[in-house]
Amino acid sequence: MDWSFLIGVVISGLLAGVMYSLVAIGFVLIYKTSGVLNFAQGSMLLFAALTFVSLHEEGLPFWIAFVLTLAIMVLLGVLIEKIVLRPLINQPPITLFMATLGLSYIIEGGAQFVWGTQVHQLDLGIADVPLPLNSILISQFDIFCAGVAGAIVAVLGVVLQYTRVGLAFRAAAFDQYAALNTGLRLPRIWAITWGVAGFIALVGGLLWGARTGVQFSLSLVVLKSLPVLVVGGFDSIIGAIVGGLLVGLTETLMEVYVGPFIGGGIDQWIAYALALAFLLIKPTGLFGQRSVERV
Repeated sequence: MDWSFLIGVVISGLLAGVMYSLVAIGFVLIYKTSGVLNFAQGSMLLFAALTFVSLHEEGLPFWIAFVLTLAIMVLLGVLIEKIVLRPLINQPPITLFMATLGLSYIIEGGAQFVWGTQVHQLDLGIADVPLPLNSILISQFDIFCAGVAGAIVAVLGVVLQYTRVGLAFRAAAFDQYAALNTGLRLPRIWAITWGVAGFIALVGGLLWGARTGVQFSLSLVVLKSLPVLVVGGFDSIIGAIVGGLLVGLTETLMEVYVGPFIGGGIDQWIAYALALAFLLIKPTGLFGQRSVERV
């Protein structure tokens, strides 16, 4: 067995998994604090990438376009929470899910109306070329993406664990009614959460857009994040990270070592097979909390 090739495949799979984790974290943040499965996260990612690349193509410098897009995404997240979801508080989960599903199509339609449907190329200045590391070839762009995603995860972990805002987030996630009784303003917490989700959508949109091109199929990356959430747990940031790594690793290994025997394309569905196995064996995922109801 060519061990250097195997190690390269494993590292490539883990780096791809980090990209899945980045999108999944946006889901987890909103689900933990409000109980909403935000199916519009993929559309937010697409809208962010389209907004940035369109502003950049109009001649704005990279960082100015980034800051303007960030402001737009934070505002979009806050407006979604205030106008769409806040009036639906205490509604059944399926109602909230359908609201975000409809919102997803509205955001995509708005992006198409404002920016058009053409495909945009996005260059972040990081060449997608193999970087030799002791005879192992690793994509330089994948390493950059993993570093950015890892930095975001580390910052979020510190904020959630060691700051007053993080304490409020965790209190709201643990028991919303108890949080209200202690004086926490849940609408403000939810607005901040959606703003952070908008920032994560922007970073994810730039990274995925630089890899695949900024096009409307970019919103479908949300479908690849669902198996990550099932494997890791819908309410765990650590679960989103570990789930993304497992999904990325499984896809890469199966495509390289099993795909040639069954005609390829296994990476398109193996993540869902893995998620189905977890639903049958451990429905809450690796790090998800089992809900306990008093009867």
